[in-house]
Amino acid sequence: MAEFVDLLRQETRRLFTDRAILLTLFGGLLYYFLLYPSPYANQVARELPVILVDQDDSVLSRQLAFMAEATPNLRFVATASTLEAAQQRLRHNEARGILVIPPHFMRDVRLGRSVTLALAADATYFLSYSGIAEGLSTAAATLGVGIQVQRRLASGEALPQALHDSRPFAVNSVPLFNPTLGYQPYVLPAVFLLILHQTLLIGAGLQACGQRLACRAGETGYWQSASPLTLLVARTSLFTLLYLLFALAYLVVGLAWYGLPRLATLGQLLLLWLPLFMTISCLGSLLGSLLPRRELVTALVVLSSLPIVFVTGFIWPNEGLPAWQAALAQWIPATPGIQAFLKLQVEGADLSQIRPELGQLYGQLALYGLLAWWGIRRRQRVA
Repeated sequence: MAEFVDLLRQETRRLFTDRAILLTLFGGLLYYFLLYPSPYANQVARELPVILVDQDDSVLSRQLAFMAEATPNLRFVATASTLEAAQQRLRHNEARGILVIPPHFMRDVRLGRSVTLALAADATYFLSYSGIAEGLSTAAATLGVGIQVQRRLASGEALPQALHDSRPFAVNSVPLFNPTLGYQPYVLPAVFLLILHQTLLIGAGLQACGQRLACRAGETGYWQSASPLTLLVARTSLFTLLYLLFALAYLVVGLAWYGLPRLATLGQLLLLWLPLFMTISCLGSLLGSLLPRRELVTALVVLSSLPIVFVTGFIWPNEGLPAWQAALAQWIPATPGIQAFLKLQVEGADLSQIRPELGQLYGQLALYGLLAWWGIRRRQRVA
């Protein structure tokens, strides 16, 4: 016990005197906390600029344009007499889309003929494209129902029956787990946990790699004579306790700061975070004991960040991944950690519903802990 306390004290002192680790743990976490959510403060795309090409110029076409602009999705910033003129303005980024109302629109609608409305939108920004398409389809559907009601009233139907016949069923759509359909509730909880995952990997890796390089340089220290197991437990305990505090700031206080709900209890979160951060710390120690230079730890973790985003299952479903990528993702602590965290935090699950993820984390902890112990023992023998 005395050896553990002494090693914990010395690991803490070494961590807080290492500028690279301090910059990663404190500077990096603060930077990402303030920077990452800011571009998505508006949550959803609204008032998207569209150019109107009204080739019919009738009462009904103007009514459709008015109803489309009345939706929160789009607004008309200009009108053009021809499609070519509108396309030219679209190429100069004056708008995100073009709505074309064809000639004889009102005549064909009154005669009961099928009418095609043309929409050209910038699909390089998927949220903009879907927002414009949704606004137009809502306006067109509403206008179509109104025309059907007018026809049925003209044929002698009573208003309640005409409304029922025109819209025989109503859709009551309730988005689960993300009522605003915004970007922040969709991605921010998982990304915040991933930021903790990556910075902890870097911090633990730099600590282990720094001691390895010190041994090569002939520097003497406590890491050469200490018991490999006790040293690993002390380092893992230090980083785990530190990241439990970071997680409280990031995933409890931080998410509340951005107005995101929390369905999990603090006890549930701690039972998840404890094996998660212990596993990440052991994996970081393993990386640090294997890589020849400290800068490679940061480079490897940073380069892996974007692939991890897409294979952990919150941006793109695991079912849509190639089998080998889905299998490889299961070796990353972030995969079960993020899936379990989203179940607790966003979906309101209980601990019994995240048992597979907890079992996977404890299995990874045993594996990476054993390999990290081997890495420390190997380093001491080489030294």
